[in-house]
Amino acid sequence: MHIIKEQWLILLATPIYLVMIGAEILLSHWQHRNNYTFKNVLTNCYLMLLNGGIDLGFRVVYLSVLQWFYLHALVRWQHPWVYWLLLLLAEDMLYYWLHRFDHQIRFFWATHVTHHSAQVINFTVGFRSSVFQPLYRFLYFIPLAILGFTPIDIVFIYAVTQIWGIFVHTELIHKMGWLEYILVTPSHHRVHHASNPKYLDKNMGMFLIIWDKLFGTFQPELPPQQYQPLTYGLTKNIVQANAVTIILHEWIQIWNDVMQPNITIKQRLLYVWGPPGYSHDGSRQTSQQMRAAENALTG
Repeated sequence: MHIIKEQWLILLATPIYLVMIGAEILLSHWQHRNNYTFKNVLTNCYLMLLNGGIDLGFRVVYLSVLQWFYLHALVRWQHPWVYWLLLLLAEDMLYYWLHRFDHQIRFFWATHVTHHSAQVINFTVGFRSSVFQPLYRFLYFIPLAILGFTPIDIVFIYAVTQIWGIFVHTELIHKMGWLEYILVTPSHHRVHHASNPKYLDKNMGMFLIIWDKLFGTFQPELPPQQYQPLTYGLTKNIVQANAVTIILHEWIQIWNDVMQPNITIKQRLLYVWGPPGYSHDGSRQTSQQMRAAENALTG
């Protein structure tokens, strides 16, 4: 049944994606934005296919795990509207924490960094997947199964919110009125992809922006007169980006950091499980350190 649901989603979403991408390419060219390059789009598709392949190959495992917890669920829902509304809210909140830990713990950032390595923003960047995320993403959704939501429906509602997550990767939509207070919008997500210190690790939500406002990670997009223009990509972009380094470069750097001589066990652990940018000697900075340094300069 979940395969049928996902097939319907693909059938409905694919033509919408194609129209959106085609329109964005034409408008970007007309406005001289240079948001699209062949290499960038090819990389996005390559990462999406790798992520999808791992997800498909690992699906039996994570669905089996979720099914075991569902069979031992604490709740059985009777009202369909309550069931679907609560599933949407709970799944979106748990994704927020998945995404937040992907940014705050270097071991997981090493997987998620691929999504942020694009130095432009356009609809196809939404397909620029965190390749290995399917191997651990399901762990965050175990509480949903315990609360009586079926694994099939968990996977389905995640796919639904992902459709919105693709839509917000664009510069063509400035603001969305009152929806800015409720939903993750293109404006919010541009902030998320920016490497400016004030914007780092902000706006982690997929569908609803309320979690960022509730848990202290919300940052609005500021006008040019208040703050510097958005710069996309990493704080230190990949020097030689290719099919291998774009996926493995952070893992290679973790290995090099851990294997440094004359550092303590605690420091080695922090290079893996601490925040991205941690260094025992101050040679690199975390997002918080960069933000503090910027605030000190601007007063």
